[in-house]
Amino acid sequence: MAQRGIREYDAKRLLARILPEYLNEFSYKGEVALVGPETDLEVLASTHPWLKTARLVVKPDQLFGKRGKHGLVLLDADWDRTKKYLKENMGAEVAVGSITGKLSHFLIEPFIPHDEEFYVAISTDRDGDNIFFSMQGGVYVEENWDKVVRIHVNVLDGIDNLDIKSELPESLKDKRIAIERFIRALWRFYAETGFAYLEINPFTFRNGSIVPLDMVAKLDDAEEYWQRKRWAGLAFPEPFGRSLSKEELFIKELDSKTGASLKLTILNPMGRVWTMVAGGGASVIYADTICDLGFAKEMANYGEYSGDPNTEETYYYTMTILDLMTRHKDSRGKVLLIGGAIANFTDVAKTFKGVVTALEEYQQRLQEAGVRIYVRRGGPNYEQGLKLMRNLGKKLGVPIEVYGPDTHMTRIVPLALEGAQL
Repeated sequence: MAQRGIREYDAKRLLARILPEYLNEFSYKGEVALVGPETDLEVLASTHPWLKTARLVVKPDQLFGKRGKHGLVLLDADWDRTKKYLKENMGAEVAVGSITGKLSHFLIEPFIPHDEEFYVAISTDRDGDNIFFSMQGGVYVEENWDKVVRIHVNVLDGIDNLDIKSELPESLKDKRIAIERFIRALWRFYAETGFAYLEINPFTFRNGSIVPLDMVAKLDDAEEYWQRKRWAGLAFPEPFGRSLSKEELFIKELDSKTGASLKLTILNPMGRVWTMVAGGGASVIYADTICDLGFAKEMANYGEYSGDPNTEETYYYTMTILDLMTRHKDSRGKVLLIGGAIANFTDVAKTFKGVVTALEEYQQRLQEAGVRIYVRRGGPNYEQGLKLMRNLGKKLGVPIEVYGPDTHMTRIVPLALEGAQL
């Protein structure tokens, strides 16, 4: 399971659209607007007429918290003041903790005057889910964590038989039943919509109804196939402070057009250890092995190709890796690890045809960069695929060592690091 953060904008739209399935009296409408660098504010106002009539809240929506503490939240503003704030802050560089990045996306929503602030969050562990609730929500909830109530939902038992009401403070009085019903509905929303983490801090009451004021949410990307309808229109933005290179963007676009999985993150373009690993789990294991052997600083990239990509897709993926690793020469040489577990359904021979074609085209640059290649693979048609790689090694003029499923999956890592004298 990979937890992927989503914008507050998307979290609130999901909440407004889906939570009423579990809580009839939930009346939050999800009046939110997202502003990016290309947004035409006049068109936005015509799409959301409330922008010109309501008092507004404006805040960055880029997967970082404590926006109020950083002085980045505009409260109780009219539309003209909102436009001025956006003009002044769009593209501004800010430091959030140890991370510096540019502001590029903002959330606008109606300003809700309130006196009470409550906190609720749900997280998942190996035994089930944990629900956290506090009467003292807002920016200082962490300082008052001793007042937070924790309710555990066992993965097998569910929430129906839990006595949530008795866990809530009696001082909630007439709000106690409403909050209990809200928590039960929120957990069902969480469990059935593919969330891995959900926090509403704070929420308040307006005219007797619960209103979320601030939200943080992460989704389990393993749920993506099952949640296609519910997640329709969702975006998974990059973490604050990180912008994609043109190569990462290219692979991301390639990934979006295929049923396979193609991922690439460049860690250190000057690094000497490059990987091309089949399978998400295998990519983690290879990365851990490289780091465990003391070569984290030399690790150039992280990613995967899996889900039976076709020859053309594998070719473009390999070309991207080879182009990156041969741009900067190093007198000590470099290594390329082409690894993976034993595939269930990926045709190894078919994918290796794309790899071979790319390697042939980069023959001279590979030689000039002093690249050594280590291959380990198993799965359907692996014998034919490994034969392609062995034959290539004989004519390419680049050292290629090839291993099959009889060799431990990560054995090529120490072989490569020792063989290249890294």
